[in-house]
Amino acid sequence: MNLLIKDYRKHKYLYLMILPVVAYYLIFHYAPMYGAIIAFKNYRIGQGLLESPWVGFHHFTEFFNSYYFGRLLKNTLLLNVYMLLFSFPAPIMFALLINEIGNRFFKRAVQTITYLPHFISVIVVCGMITQFVARDGFITDLLVWLGMERTALLGHPEYFRTVYVISDIWQSVGWGSIIYLAAITGINPELYEASRIDGASKWKQILHITIPGIAPIIVILFILKIGHMLDVGFDKIILLYNPNTYATADVISTFVYRKGLGESSDFSYTTAVGLFQSAINFILLVSANRISAKVSENSLW
Repeated sequence: MNLLIKDYRKHKYLYLMILPVVAYYLIFHYAPMYGAIIAFKNYRIGQGLLESPWVGFHHFTEFFNSYYFGRLLKNTLLLNVYMLLFSFPAPIMFALLINEIGNRFFKRAVQTITYLPHFISVIVVCGMITQFVARDGFITDLLVWLGMERTALLGHPEYFRTVYVISDIWQSVGWGSIIYLAAITGINPELYEASRIDGASKWKQILHITIPGIAPIIVILFILKIGHMLDVGFDKIILLYNPNTYATADVISTFVYRKGLGESSDFSYTTAVGLFQSAINFILLVSANRISAKVSENSLW
């Protein structure tokens, strides 16, 4: 305790600087957790949080036995698996390619161009995607030229995941590569010089120096990604999907949005669904971290 007081007196201005961040998380992230108890209640606004009757695990049971449970779980997991297989490695590969560009002007130009989609509003991005894959969109024209039948891609459930994943790669590949490029700059240049003396090619340098050098960052981000396997940004899906594509596009977060704020305003039911989602994500995060700690030397804790 004395050490803490002494450290505070020595670095009090630093403590004051982090105070707004701590306050933000306490007020907007931890305090609202108390409201999760409505998942176990039949919540009514007129009765309030404390006076609403307890119903135990009724809402969880109702969700598990519902027609939508299997579809929502399948769609959410499949979309995240595709993102893990294609969207997650894309910034890594892009960072490796950017690192090999020798022309500084061209390198900065490519980086700037690929960063831009990250700063475009989701609404604008979804509007662009809708226009591009419409029946007369330029991507549809390209696919027709390649032999595909002309159709509006977002009107067919079998095309939704492909459109979503490819658009996510376009949005995130440039911005996501920043952390990997920063990790690459931290690799000792003498390792590359020694490998060149030994006659190693560029591919060998990437394989045996660059990738192992950024492996800890890759593992940490991979674990964090696993911890969000039941999370999909509902805003983008809400703007892209329609009743025709619910079979493949409807995920847990969009279902919670519709049930909680749209169709029935059933706050207790949707809170139970959201709590289930968070619990599974927590279990996946802890499991992935434990496996990583055993298999490699890299883990979150």
